[in-house]
Amino acid sequence: MISKISTATLYGINGKTVEVEVDISYGLPAFNIVGLPETSVKESKERVRAAIKNAGFEFPSDRITVNLAPADVRKEGSSFDLPIAIGILASMGVIRPEKMTDYFIAGELSLDGGIKAIRGVLPITILASQEGMKNIIVPCENGNEAAIVKDIKVYGASHLLEIIHFFKGDGELKVYSGDDRGTYESSHEEGLDFSDIKGQAQAKRALEIAASGGHNVLMIGPPGSGKTMLARRLPSILPPLTYEEAIETTKIHSIAGLLNADRYLILEKPFRAPHHTISDAGLIGGGHVPKPGEVSLANNGVLFLDEFPEFKRNVLDSLRQPLEDGFVTISRVTHSITFPARFMLVAAMNPCPCGYFGDTRRACSCSATQIRKYRSRVSGPLLDRIDIHIEVPPVTIRELSGEREEEFSSKIRDRVLRARRIQEERFKDKKIFYNSQMNTKMIKKFCPLKEGSNILLEKAIEKFGLSPRAYHRILKVARTIADLEAKEFIEEHHIAEAIQYRALDKKTVV
Repeated sequence: MISKISTATLYGINGKTVEVEVDISYGLPAFNIVGLPETSVKESKERVRAAIKNAGFEFPSDRITVNLAPADVRKEGSSFDLPIAIGILASMGVIRPEKMTDYFIAGELSLDGGIKAIRGVLPITILASQEGMKNIIVPCENGNEAAIVKDIKVYGASHLLEIIHFFKGDGELKVYSGDDRGTYESSHEEGLDFSDIKGQAQAKRALEIAASGGHNVLMIGPPGSGKTMLARRLPSILPPLTYEEAIETTKIHSIAGLLNADRYLILEKPFRAPHHTISDAGLIGGGHVPKPGEVSLANNGVLFLDEFPEFKRNVLDSLRQPLEDGFVTISRVTHSITFPARFMLVAAMNPCPCGYFGDTRRACSCSATQIRKYRSRVSGPLLDRIDIHIEVPPVTIRELSGEREEEFSSKIRDRVLRARRIQEERFKDKKIFYNSQMNTKMIKKFCPLKEGSNILLEKAIEKFGLSPRAYHRILKVARTIADLEAKEFIEEHHIAEAIQYRALDKKTVV
């Protein structure tokens, strides 16, 4: 008897429908899985065999053939264990095949018949809903994650026997309701607020502008000046994710296996801070079966790179394409996969190898050659893609011990939201959302300059030898500064402030 079970495999951040066909026929005992299975799928034979035996059933001693259709798509992961086992039981006559017509099934089996959590349940459930399926059965640990999707009934199972009894009509499965949508565990550390930081008014102002316009930021300062503290508090002033962004972000984290029963829906901007020893595949994504990297895990959020020049040159240069395009394409011989990578880059670096160049309290021990070599580790084309370069000086004891109350993140966030609403109205007919995404044609249309502003910008370009790309970056930042003041035209002081945020472009810097 042939039985058919609907399931899915992961392809990028989406699911792809797979039909598991099981045939048990007379012949020498054999158990074959065909249809381009990866190693983890081939290994499911032993898990399925042990799970069926330990659930109290006699494993067939006939010829078993499992086909994963379509046969030209690679299948990877342990989620095929459960549909293969159910298919075998249906072909044995334990379960009536017609009972499973409207069900998607996915899960990993343990040897005793227990059902374990799997990666990528959210994209699989979204696919099932799009395919018109009415029900899906997933591991109990993934039930809340699957329940995020509307218009589909989600069942959770913890043991193979529960599903058998359910389809035979003498048992029930746990139903996960969408009423629980919204449970959330913050993706960044709770309680972090800009009011924790004493002083650093200029750096806070730069991050407020960056948050308002979606600009990339590079902070330059000596050790202990507060660069990491500032970066970790940036998510507290960013707008919350929209529903579409939350689903996309959660899908990526689901595929990466970063969700669990308590944290299954991400509603705030993710914050990722990889170590400087990371490889290019770890940052961009890759592997034999491509997985999302840190740039994709930071999608719709913040990617923080501390000790920026300490990253390998090829790793940093691999950021250039996702910073421009907002996605990463990983190509293999048989296929290519695209992961979204729209993130704010926040980088931090010392001004020199010893860290104290320009510090008035400690002398720098580095030569001019050493400083130039240190800074040249970050390529010019990459620096050109960072809109704001801000110097973060050390904080004085007077500022640290002062009683002055610092501004709270909630107040800064209100200003950021007002500026974002102006940009939403400006770009409502475009395919972009904030100022940093403007192309050259849009800059010319949406960045009108007053006469004095134009003269000031020309003088700055001539004095500092700014590149054409830096020129456009200044205009984008100036547009955001004007939006924070709700001004239609870019005025002279907007340009002057924007020029201050190009520290590494100036000829006066070593």
